[in-house]
Amino acid sequence: MKFRSFIILLLILPLSGCLQQIAVNSLGSLLDDGFTVLNEESDLKIAETSIASNLKLLETILRSKPKNDHYLLLACMGYSSFALGFVEDEDPQRASILYRRGMNYGMQILTQNPQFAQSLKKGPEEFQAALMTLDRENVPAIFWTAIGWGSYISLNLTDPDAIADLPRVEAMMKYVVATDSAYHYGGAYFFLGTIYGSRPQLLGGDTLQSRRYFESSFALSGENFLLPYVYYARTYAVQTQNRELFEKSLSFVDSASIDVLPQTRLVNAIAKKKAALLRTRVDELF
Repeated sequence: MKFRSFIILLLILPLSGCLQQIAVNSLGSLLDDGFTVLNEESDLKIAETSIASNLKLLETILRSKPKNDHYLLLACMGYSSFALGFVEDEDPQRASILYRRGMNYGMQILTQNPQFAQSLKKGPEEFQAALMTLDRENVPAIFWTAIGWGSYISLNLTDPDAIADLPRVEAMMKYVVATDSAYHYGGAYFFLGTIYGSRPQLLGGDTLQSRRYFESSFALSGENFLLPYVYYARTYAVQTQNRELFEKSLSFVDSASIDVLPQTRLVNAIAKKKAALLRTRVDELF
C-alpha cells in the first residue's frame, strides 16, 4: 500500500472504526521504520525535513491512540531530539517550546504512576521517593523526559521556576545511571556531566564530578557517539578554561567518521555541525 493511500484512509476515518484501526496501525508500523531509517541519515537537511513530517504523523496517530506508551515515547524522543539537532542553535525560544512538548509527552507515560504524579506537586524528597516506585521498563521514558526538561531549563536560566526544577531532573538522570547506566550510549552520564560542568561552583557546579561523568560516558560510547565530546568541550573545558582540551575534543569530533555505527550516523553528523559552530566562539569563551 502506498503512503498516499494511508493518508486517504485517515481522511475517511469517521466512516469506520475498524478501518480507522487498520489505518492507524499501518501508519504506526511505517513510522517506526521511518525513525529507524532517519537515525542512519547523514544529510542534515533531509533529516530535518523528514523528522518534522514524521512528528506530525506521530501526533495524528496519538490523536487516535492517546494513551499508547510506545508512541508517546517516540514523540518525547522525537521533539527533544529535533530541538537539539536542528533548532536550539538558531532559535532557542522555539527550541524551548519543542523541549517542553517532548517533556510533556514523556510525562504522560510517567504520571500513569499515581505516586510519581503526586510527587510533582511536592518537594525533592517526595519526588526522589516516587522515582523509586518506577522500574527498569520506565528508564527510556525517564531519560527522554529528563532530556526535554533539562534542556528547557538550560535555555531558561533566568526563570527561577525553571531553575527550581533542576534537582528533579538530576534525580531522574541519577536514577537512570543506577538502573541502566548503558542506556542510549551512557547518555545519562553525558547529561549529568553537562549539568555539573556548565555551572560555576557557587551555583552548584562541580568540575571534578563533571569530568568523572563524562569519562564514564566516553567509556560506554567510545567513538560511536560523538555528541558527548562536543559538550565536554562546551562545558567542562570552558568552565576550567582548558583551551587545549577544548581544541582536542573538537578535533576528535572533526576527524571521527560518522559511519562507525549506522544507527548513530545522524547524531554524529549533528555533533560535527555543533562542533563547527562551537569552534567559531573560541575567542569569546577563552
